[in-house]
Amino acid sequence: MDKSKRFFLKSKRSFRRRLPPIQSGDRIDYRNMSLISRFISEQGKILSRRVNKLTLKQQRLITVAIKQARILSSLPFLNNEKQFERSESTTRTAGLRTKNK
Repeated sequence: MDKSKRFFLKSKRSFRRRLPPIQSGDRIDYRNMSLISRFISEQGKILSRRVNKLTLKQQRLITVAIKQARILSSLPFLNNEKQFERSESTTRTAGLRTKNK
């Protein structure tokens, strides 16, 4: 057999088919928080389609549902665990104001 034709032969390995992340019975809705939370990162960002293994239509529906849940405040826009301290920024500005006088 030619070397050029060898690349086009299918391999005999069997691949285990992954289960889709969204089953046919699952309803993509802003109220279904258990489903929506699977597609959000720890920082609160919407995960990409490549990471989620979703179809284009499913990804669009998930994105719309997440945005609706954020607007209705059932889901936070940001999921930062760090609390920013305002006292540090006020001390810097207070020091600058005293030098100018």
